[in-house]
Amino acid sequence: MNSIEKSPLTRKLSSFVLLSASEHDALQNLHKRSRTFVAGRDLVQQGQSDQAAYILSEGWVCSYKIQPDGTRQIVDFQIPGDFLGLRSVLLRTSDHSFEPITDIQAVEVQAADLLEAFAKSPRLATAILWAASRDEAMVVEHLVNLGRRDADGRMAHFLLELGSRLALVGMGTQTGYDCPLTQYHLADALGLSAVHVNRVLRQLRENGLVTFRNGKVTFDDRDRLVEFAGFDPEYLDQTGPFLK
Repeated sequence: MNSIEKSPLTRKLSSFVLLSASEHDALQNLHKRSRTFVAGRDLVQQGQSDQAAYILSEGWVCSYKIQPDGTRQIVDFQIPGDFLGLRSVLLRTSDHSFEPITDIQAVEVQAADLLEAFAKSPRLATAILWAASRDEAMVVEHLVNLGRRDADGRMAHFLLELGSRLALVGMGTQTGYDCPLTQYHLADALGLSAVHVNRVLRQLRENGLVTFRNGKVTFDDRDRLVEFAGFDPEYLDQTGPFLK
């Protein structure tokens, strides 16, 4: 098995399409320019144009928008196997920024290379469209999170979603996962203050549902947490290949 077959992106796309040898080759051709970025330094900035997309291979990234008053809203967190800035390549201008939370390894993909891969491998193009559609479904769920769930339910749902995403690429289990996010990251993503985040995490821990401590999320009672959050993973669409 070569490296591309074991990559997080391949693991992710394989949950939708059973990839052939030629499709693995097309993915390999996209992985020509691997780059390293340090934590805290944007790799794509809001309003930038003519940018490449990136495939995150290692590390964590947050995507965010800065408001006129200087406050930040984190839109989502990206993990290995996710595309960064795919929409900005196709629309030519990025509507939000990407900041590495940790030092990361990412593959730079030019628009021409991406379009060539789509032309040569329609099934691979379909799989990448699935990944983009799945990202959109998560954004919809995040809107529901911010608008209709209370703070405890919001946090519980977020931690469960993140766990499911990480499990898909081999970085999490039913019992938990490593997580470098700070309470400030959680606050900016969930529309809470850092003090409120601390209070919510303590409440969930004291209720025996989930513990987030020292960079590790542990599901103390996952079944009860799922029920408490009203978490239905159907929107993540990762139950097995659709195209074979």
